[in-house]
Amino acid sequence: MNWHSITTLMGWLAVASGVVGTSYQLRRVRALGIEGVSLATWVLFVYMGCFWITYGFAAHSAEVVLGSALILPIQLSILFRMAPWRRWAVPARALGYFVVCCVMPTLLWGWAGGVFGTGVAMTINRAPQLIELVRHPDATGVSATSWFVGAIGCTLWILYYTGVHLWAALTATAFAGLANLAIALLATWRHSQSRQDMIAREVFAHST
Repeated sequence: MNWHSITTLMGWLAVASGVVGTSYQLRRVRALGIEGVSLATWVLFVYMGCFWITYGFAAHSAEVVLGSALILPIQLSILFRMAPWRRWAVPARALGYFVVCCVMPTLLWGWAGGVFGTGVAMTINRAPQLIELVRHPDATGVSATSWFVGAIGCTLWILYYTGVHLWAALTATAFAGLANLAIALLATWRHSQSRQDMIAREVFAHST
């Protein structure tokens, strides 16, 4: 297997990991609700997914296009469950942030500028989810598995971008991957705390 074949394989594995990881999150919110899930983070996921689809066409990369296009309906399904129309200010602020970080750099400096700006946005847009996990002990709706798979997916994308020499996209994805890993670890800790609290309540109930 030559390097081109390996690069292509990494790209398609990254696409698959995105679908799997986002599907885990959708399944969790369907089963357990949206408690602990950040609306701002998922609004920005949708906006930036549209950016990556456009960038994929410009870069002539079917993997990049499908990497966002296939998960976009799943992201929208998650977003719909959070009823963003009830908190319209959040999507509005997110749109402004998206324009400043992604659209304007693309218009001013071309795709490279836009992708670097998107890298900043991709990293910072995880911040609301991190803050939500830090501030609120109940992270019922947050799928740690989804975020772990997301971190693995970023690693696969990094290998793909290395093979096709898309260095701006590689840098952007590397920072996003680290943020994904941080959320996955924090969500795992919160779920562990919840289980321990539940056990403690059960023990107390039996003892009384």
